[in-house]
Amino acid sequence: MTVLERGAPAVTFLSDEFAGLRGRVTRHAPLAAFSWFRVGGPAEVLIRPLDEADLLTLLHHLPAEAPLTVLGAASNLIIRDGGIPGVVLRLAASGFGGIDIEADGVIAGAAALDATVAEHAAAAGLSGLEFLSGIPGSIGGAIAMNAGAYGREIVDVLDWAEIATPDGLLRLDAEGLALSYRHAALPARGVVTRVRLRATPGDSAAIAARMAEIRHAREATQPVRARTGGSTFRNPEGQKAWALIDAAGCRGLTRGAAQVSEKHCNFLLNTGGATAADLEGLGEEVRARVLAHSGVDLQWEIKRIGVPA
Repeated sequence: MTVLERGAPAVTFLSDEFAGLRGRVTRHAPLAAFSWFRVGGPAEVLIRPLDEADLLTLLHHLPAEAPLTVLGAASNLIIRDGGIPGVVLRLAASGFGGIDIEADGVIAGAAALDATVAEHAAAAGLSGLEFLSGIPGSIGGAIAMNAGAYGREIVDVLDWAEIATPDGLLRLDAEGLALSYRHAALPARGVVTRVRLRATPGDSAAIAARMAEIRHAREATQPVRARTGGSTFRNPEGQKAWALIDAAGCRGLTRGAAQVSEKHCNFLLNTGGATAADLEGLGEEVRARVLAHSGVDLQWEIKRIGVPA
């Protein structure tokens, strides 16, 4: 049974609230293909706005009681098997993926991939954004979770982010977003549309070398070609989640077709045919074993959304 069979829908499909939209509106839309884990049930309504004006129209007219979920690249996400009620919003690269180079920074749309932004900056001889090449996601998601890797975070380079809200467009800096470890305080129903990231002119060869170093480090230590969702748990203060998981004997642990990676045990894998319940259940088993072994209560870094089957 899916969430769409559980009773009255949370929104009225193709109602007056959607009549003025120029983008795509799809009901009962499959979502698993969007997720890096390749799991999850359907969206009750999936909306892909044509552009920023279309997005603002949607947010302004969408009833306050209608659930709203924003999907980025879905690289750090488990979509539960019952799907997502209400409206699921996904920004398309065609309307939100632009990248503009300036003398001391980059302006990028929320749908632009982190690695693509890093590549554009490198091609322009701009330094400081190389770390983005090690983050598997989109710029909008990077803002929403203050993403970071290899010693830097979004908070270190963000000039401003433009955010669509039901009341219009806001521009906030890092302080206004209260960026902290894997967290941003976005306005209610706020959706990141584009950002400006600081960079400095640098030596092209050095920039390319640093990006190659990051790429090689990822490939050597992480299951980058597997169906995964990145780091599963946050690092506790002064400790590494992977080391705690390994010490608790969880490397290679399985549940159904879900597995704790042998290569990096803070990664969960869909080895083929896993369900969201398999992945989430395995994660909870890992948490329980780590708590019993070391007394540390690991916290999820991967987001889990939707309802169970």
